[in-house]
Amino acid sequence: MRKKRNIQLKELTNSYTFESYKNLVHELVANGKTSGPDQRQDLIHFTELNAKRMKRIEKTTVLTDDLKKEISSIQEPMTWVLLSEAWCGDAAQIVPVLGKIASESDQIDLKIVLRDEHLDIMNHYLTNGGRSIPKLICLDQQEQEIFVWGPRPATIQQVVNATKAEGITDHAVLVERIQYAYNQNQTRSIQEEIKDLLASLND
Repeated sequence: MRKKRNIQLKELTNSYTFESYKNLVHELVANGKTSGPDQRQDLIHFTELNAKRMKRIEKTTVLTDDLKKEISSIQEPMTWVLLSEAWCGDAAQIVPVLGKIASESDQIDLKIVLRDEHLDIMNHYLTNGGRSIPKLICLDQQEQEIFVWGPRPATIQQVVNATKAEGITDHAVLVERIQYAYNQNQTRSIQEEIKDLLASLND
């Protein structure tokens, strides 16, 4: 079992609000770049696609009444540290939803940080040994870890697992299936899983 790592907020450099993160992504696109040290053309292309996806998802996402109920029941301030990168397809689908959730409550302080600028933190929250993002770490007022979520909802992970079980190794096929699954799901799984985590805080 992973031992909890108590993140100190002073460790975070260049943290972004959701609004400033969006501005960062659009600025990168305008300059033909992406975030992180790897400036491969495919990652730059993904960043362009992700800027459009984020805008669409933010515009179309409607939070469920059940999730809003759990958000409104938050009693004490918490900080959501969200590890992301502009080129990440899962992040483009998820960050706008988490941004919308955080905006529903004055008790949630969302701090988005770039993975490759915070590898000491990322390396404590690996997924099957990999630096998969986005990764959400929720901290209480004492900067103690409350819960961790990510890098994708279980329903989307099932698509990944099924594709690999078929022996398909073409990354383009995997990406296409993941994006299709996200489009069909319409953020329902993300909202449901965050709702359950918030509900568990009151158990």
